[in-house]
Amino acid sequence: MAKVIMVQGTMSGVGKSLLTAGLCRIFRQDGYRVAPFKSQNMALNSYVTAEGLEMGRAQVMQAEAAKTEPMVCMNPILLKPVSHTGSQVIVNGEVLGNMGAREYFDYKTKLIPDIKRAFRKLERYADIIVIEGAGSPAEINLKQNDIVNMGMAGMVDAPVILAGDIDRGGVFAQLLGTLMLLTDSERRRVKGLIVNKFRGDRSILDPGTEMLEKRGGVPVIGIIPYMELDLDDEDSLTERFEKRPPGRIDIAVIRYPMISNFTDFNVFERIPDVTVRYVTSAAELGRPDLIFLPGSKNTMGDLKWMRGNGLEAAVKRLAGDVPVFGICGGYQILGNSVSDPDGVEEGGSVRGMELLPVVTVLEREKTRRRTEGVLGGVDGILGAISGCGFEGYEIHMGRTVPAEGTDMPQGAMVVSGPRKNVYGTYVHGLFDQGGMADAIVRALAEKKGIRLQDGGPADHRTWKETQYDKLADTLRACLDMEAVYGMLREARLE
Repeated sequence: MAKVIMVQGTMSGVGKSLLTAGLCRIFRQDGYRVAPFKSQNMALNSYVTAEGLEMGRAQVMQAEAAKTEPMVCMNPILLKPVSHTGSQVIVNGEVLGNMGAREYFDYKTKLIPDIKRAFRKLERYADIIVIEGAGSPAEINLKQNDIVNMGMAGMVDAPVILAGDIDRGGVFAQLLGTLMLLTDSERRRVKGLIVNKFRGDRSILDPGTEMLEKRGGVPVIGIIPYMELDLDDEDSLTERFEKRPPGRIDIAVIRYPMISNFTDFNVFERIPDVTVRYVTSAAELGRPDLIFLPGSKNTMGDLKWMRGNGLEAAVKRLAGDVPVFGICGGYQILGNSVSDPDGVEEGGSVRGMELLPVVTVLEREKTRRRTEGVLGGVDGILGAISGCGFEGYEIHMGRTVPAEGTDMPQGAMVVSGPRKNVYGTYVHGLFDQGGMADAIVRALAEKKGIRLQDGGPADHRTWKETQYDKLADTLRACLDMEAVYGMLREARLE
């Protein structure tokens, strides 16, 4: 059996995903075969594996940290919200169906065999499996039949590290309160506490950590500083959505309610003089240099949202002079119409923004595939990306074709119609390789008549490797790794 260790948190956003990734990289550096695991993830940022199966991007990030190929068995259940009360349920990379919150709560224990099979499959590959929990193990309303926190730890007899977020305040109450709400058997699983995202002089915390250990009966094994890292994050609590002033090159991303796969734009944030802003109103939009319409888990609903708050009209006024680029759901929104005959989203049909002469029909069968190649001719301001190589993937519930009476080529990876400087694609990750992002920014700077700083971004994959190593170095310096290895040695003894 693989050795296992689990990272749980006092609440969402405490840094479980990055702590898990950091441990994966440390164990890999120390010569072990490592794999991440999260039994159930709720996220709209997803990925397609080499087998054409869908999984959460947090586990993809952790697999990259472990230097291993992402496999769907690392994330057997993915919940993709389609509304405030319901989600698309994806099991072993394939769509099971849409469920309301209550329906899924009653159904989830039927998925335990899938979780166990996925874990056993991963065990055949890994020496060490680092498991990530979700939310908090002390959410009393969700503890019944838990499959992702202490319930998961019990399934595989995993020791638990409990992390709290001092940056939000109240970390001592977070950690002690969580321990108090656990059962005796659950509390015994917690072998170490982490105070995460600390800023300042560590010695100031000494009285607090002494009190934690005395009252909680669990050692504090790490005070982890707040880290500035450029890695894929969870979509619900990302800091990327915070308000930012425009940069010399101003890129605006429409942040509709069901935005998905906004990781497509992370590469632009590393380019000097570029600011990526996520906007939710026409007033915030202003006059950027480039507008992205990202992916959406509810294309029709997000189109109506744009129409209702004035963003559609604002984008259409700028389109032509300002390039507009839609990806996946954003590509569908830019077309003439979106139809939903099978009720995949809302049913019926809705007029699109009519900036690209294409029509979309939503279908029950989800398209999931990896794709790569070289871009053909792209017109207009972004013609600089013609001939660029790319690797990416598609995840969508619809089929988009040229509108009747048009002669647009089918099968193009980037569609640019007769409306000048409007573009669409189904390919996620399009900008990550081949200097494509840098070429786009240089074209925007040339149009604006400005000179940018020298030194564009490193290759996306090379850059991420430096970030994983930085994460691991920080954890090694601030975490009691001897205690962590002690937990592993004692785990699953037979």
